[in-house]
Amino acid sequence: MTGHRLEVADVFRAHQDQFLRRWGHALSDQQRKALRDIGLCRTAALGTHLERCDRCSYETIAYDSCRNRHCPKCQSSARDRWLLKQASSLLPVPYAHVVFTVPEQLAPLALRNQRLFYSLLFRAASETLQEVAADPRHLGARIGVLAVLHTWSKNLRHHPHLHCLVPAGGLAFDNSRWVPTRRHGFFLPVRVLSRMFRGKLLSFLKHSYRRSELCFAGKISALSAPRSFYSLLANLRRTEWVVYSKPPFGGPEHVLKYLARYTHRVAISNGRLLSLDKGKVRFRWRDSRHNNRSSIMKLDAVEFVKIRHFGLLANRNRRQALTLCRLHLCATAADPSPLLTEQQTSALRRSCPQCKCGTLHVVARCSAAEPLSPSLALHCVTFDSS
Repeated sequence: MTGHRLEVADVFRAHQDQFLRRWGHALSDQQRKALRDIGLCRTAALGTHLERCDRCSYETIAYDSCRNRHCPKCQSSARDRWLLKQASSLLPVPYAHVVFTVPEQLAPLALRNQRLFYSLLFRAASETLQEVAADPRHLGARIGVLAVLHTWSKNLRHHPHLHCLVPAGGLAFDNSRWVPTRRHGFFLPVRVLSRMFRGKLLSFLKHSYRRSELCFAGKISALSAPRSFYSLLANLRRTEWVVYSKPPFGGPEHVLKYLARYTHRVAISNGRLLSLDKGKVRFRWRDSRHNNRSSIMKLDAVEFVKIRHFGLLANRNRRQALTLCRLHLCATAADPSPLLTEQQTSALRRSCPQCKCGTLHVVARCSAAEPLSPSLALHCVTFDSS
């Protein structure tokens, strides 16, 4: 692969058949589609299109994208648009970065009940933040929460946890003023958050168990027995759960850029891959248990973001609530443009690389059966670029 940067798609193409022989029986239709789409993305197999600048004579031929939301190549523009939208909602106040972590004993249950478990995780964390903030002993205000689910660790192990970006303050319940935190650099007491979060999630799981909503197939089948399940919950209730909360390093924009890398990407980006050799993939990762030390991991190639808003940032009242917050803070809407590089901004605008002023438009397409060339462009379906 000399002269070519290793991509996730390369691993998929080289080892897809071997992977399907070993794990194909356990894959969902969505997972099979993602495997196929990522392997074919921006290759002749998906067809080609002709792009033309609306200002000059520049034209270029490009392969079509798969547009799968799990594809690391397709989601960069979606990621940048999301980043701009979220950054425009930032308020000129300190922010807290709060992380809710699920004990490893619950990870297998989460893996077997992903839709239900992650919904309960969002609910437990959001209710915890809003209820503790509403308590006059802590803040006594309504807050807003941007929550992003991560289901893997940096070494690609299953590790469900929730990242929350929260303004360190909120609206008074009568909407009369902005209520700041009482101490600089402090948001809400971590131990209170941890214990309430623990109680809520375990209570939700117990309720789901009683309604027979949980699946206990495979290695966790023994947990289907009431004694085993309730014993697990009792043991977890006696342990301290990890909740992390501190002002975000580099400001809220830094955390948004960090979260954006996960909201529109698969577990590993192309940039972290180092090599594919003899069925082994080498990639970089940072070990959070050892001061984020950079390390290299090797895995068999075959084994190789969900987002929600709560409180003031909930979609039903987001615009009105932010307007009221800015009124009390005597602030205007934030300018998100500095968050993107010139290259990212140009890609979003589809700027012409030749004249730098025009915009590229798709003017013709061809199927995979008939690769596109300038001479064939007239025979393809043509679009009005005006």
